[in-house]
Amino acid sequence: MREHKMNSTPEYMKQAGEYFQKMNPGQRILDIPAGSGKLTQQLRNAGHIVTPADINEHQSDYVYADMNKRLPFADNHFDAVVCLEGLEHLLDPYMLMQELIRVTRVGGQVMISTPNIMNMYSRLQFLLTGTFYQFHPSQLEDIPPGEMRDRFHISPMSYHRIRYLAEHLGASVKHVSGDKIKRLLLLPLYVVIRLLGKPWSWSLFCSGKYKKNARRNMEIYNDINSGALLYSRSLIIVLQKEASAEQLYDQRRTVT
Repeated sequence: MREHKMNSTPEYMKQAGEYFQKMNPGQRILDIPAGSGKLTQQLRNAGHIVTPADINEHQSDYVYADMNKRLPFADNHFDAVVCLEGLEHLLDPYMLMQELIRVTRVGGQVMISTPNIMNMYSRLQFLLTGTFYQFHPSQLEDIPPGEMRDRFHISPMSYHRIRYLAEHLGASVKHVSGDKIKRLLLLPLYVVIRLLGKPWSWSLFCSGKYKKNARRNMEIYNDINSGALLYSRSLIIVLQKEASAEQLYDQRRTVT
């Protein structure tokens, strides 16, 4: 589902390569959707054991994997999973997140990137048009149910939704970042909006009414007010798989 020009490498892909290059060589990594195979090759050059998966057959070693269905891999099989610009193409992103976490070992990491609907430009677009950045219905084709074609951007995924689903599935947010600034010329306007909105955001997440979840709420507040989330074109989130969703819940309840 992920397509790239052969003569260019998206910034979110560069960041993914740099992130995993810092890890010890020999990590078993799943790259899905593998697209043209650029990231797979970059990770292999760094010494990792990479399995590229997609519905296309760009390379002979690609594993056929439909992201709308159960992935053809055993539980806890990979040390890490990379899914760049894939969730937003699916009717049911939750199912894919469930599969990405399932095939990752306990303590392993899942990196996800998706168009950042929470950046300032997207907020302005939604305010004025009722559509998120990169998610306007006019660009979609009418595709019959069940047909194996890319439906493009049909499922906008916010930081909040990804975090909630991840924790429900037993994974915690380890790292949040972004790529290049969207519409840099509007940066002065973004700064003004941020200054106006930050006190409101503080009142929502740091109110005395929610002391029970103060630590979690502060983590969310810091992430959604970070420069990466406010200004970047793509949202990049790294999740870490815990032993179970129940243990993650107990851990949070203990430290709160």
